[in-house]
Formats: sequence, C-alpha cells, structure tokens
Amino acid sequence: MAEPRWLDEREARLWRAYLDLNRELNGALERHLERESGLSNADYALLVPLSAAPDGLVRARDLGVAVGWERSRLSHQVARMEKRGLVVREVCPEDARGSMVRLTPAGRAAIEAAAPGHVDTVRRYLFDVLTDEEVSVLDKAFTKLLARIAAD
Repeated sequence: MAEPRWLDEREARLWRAYLDLNRELNGALERHLERESGLSNADYALLVPLSAAPDGLVRARDLGVAVGWERSRLSHQVARMEKRGLVVREVCPEDARGSMVRLTPAGRAAIEAAAPGHVDTVRRYLFDVLTDEEVSVLDKAFTKLLARIAAD
C-alpha cells in the first residue's frame, strides 16, 4: 500500500479554513434567513429553482438533482414545506410513478421577500471583503475543482 500524501502545513491550514468558512458562512446565512423570513437554508435551496422554473413547476427528481439531494431528503423537505403552504406536490403527467413540485403563491411571496436580504448577506460575508482579482481567482479555482469532481 502506498504511503499517504499528507497535507503540508499550508495545505492543512487552507483545508481547515475552507471547512471553517463553509460552516460559518452556512450558519450566518441560515441565521439571517430564519430571523428575517422564517425560511431555512433548505427551504431557500428548493424555492430558488422552483421560482426560476416556468409556472414554478419542477419534476421532483430534477429538483433533487438541482440541489444535490437524495430522494429521501427531498421528500421530507417538500413535506415540511407543503405543511407550511410553500409548495404542493402534483402527479407527473408523463409518468404516474413520478411527482412534480409546484411553487404556491405563498412560496413565491416567501422567496421574493427573502431574496434581497439573502443576497445582501452573501455580499456582506463574501463579495464585499474580496477584491475583483480575488473573486476572479476563486471563480477559476472553484470551476477547476468542480470539473475534477465531475470528471471522477
């Protein structure tokens, strides 16, 4: 068995900083959304693609792919959002085994009310502290990293 390629000090520091940033940024976004709109990050994650879809209607399978969730997580989250009147499930007309998720007027109102504050929070904690050059470097780096994951 080959010897592991351990992270050097700089790589380990960057890896820990990335993990810390991911945790803290998601927490800040969650706290802001909850405080300002009563939505969770999970609510928001589903409301975004639904609000962008024609008629606010997306096949459940495609919605899960769009947010990177397993079927079970998607089903439980949609059920919670249904109880709050943000979405409804419908039968898929092309495949009776599939289902569709539709954004309700209350769901559209919720995302429209939450979006301005959400983007302000993203700007505050990400873009406002970076230079244009730093944003370009991160854009290139993230694109490269995502391409590697997709290729594997």
